[in-house]
Amino acid sequence: MSNSSKATLLQKRRWRIRKKVTGTALRPRLCVRFTAKHVYAQAIDDDAGATLVFLGSLDPELRKQKLKANIASAKALGVAFASKAQAAGISSVVFDRSGAPYHGKVKTFADAAREGGLKF
Repeated sequence: MSNSSKATLLQKRRWRIRKKVTGTALRPRLCVRFTAKHVYAQAIDDDAGATLVFLGSLDPELRKQKLKANIASAKALGVAFASKAQAAGISSVVFDRSGAPYHGKVKTFADAAREGGLKF
């Protein structure tokens, strides 16, 4: 399977998920994205088209921990994102896995965010 067809299938999965998952001001969409080296998470209000909270492994506070795109880093980032979201007044979110399967890193991130206090 070529890279272009893999990318096409991933984009189709993203669109299929986004048809069903929408964030509001009261319950924003928690979008998590794992690249080859880093992890990014953001809480998005789709009604206003605004990002409410953003956190990535390149954040200066998290950069000291040298986080990679693995399960241990997903757990650390999930807890850190939950605390940052609660500081911004967000307690409940809708989870958007960005086309990735819900296991491994994605599941660990979600469980860590739940442990940190987010409800979804």
